[in-house]
Amino acid sequence: MLRLGFPVLGVTDVPRAVAFWTEALNLVVTSEWQSETWRTLNHRDGSGRALALMRSTSPAEPRPRLHLDLFVDSAEEQHREVQRLVGLGARTVDWALYPPDPDFVVVADPDGNVFCVVDLSHVPSEGDASAS
Repeated sequence: MLRLGFPVLGVTDVPRAVAFWTEALNLVVTSEWQSETWRTLNHRDGSGRALALMRSTSPAEPRPRLHLDLFVDSAEEQHREVQRLVGLGARTVDWALYPPDPDFVVVADPDGNVFCVVDLSHVPSEGDASAS
């Protein structure tokens, strides 16, 4: 039977990506499935795998069809977390597809992989065009 494993992000600099994503999501590097071109990150609380990072030579897509949504519970928390992520090396993205009054902020990691920080207390954006 097929099971969903975990998301894999292509990155150009594996150590930089490990530093960013472990801090961003409070993850730890596992010794499982690890090489010079691959790192598996687990939840710090031991509840399992969370994310994998794979070295890639292709550029990040400006409008990826598949992306990560990271959830927060309020607009205040969304603002704080986006600022924290920027402090870790991310950047906010000037997203031309924002709907009126969006519930999400588009951010890019240090490799340019875009993802969204979504405020769950907000009424979902109509058609939620987040990074799609």
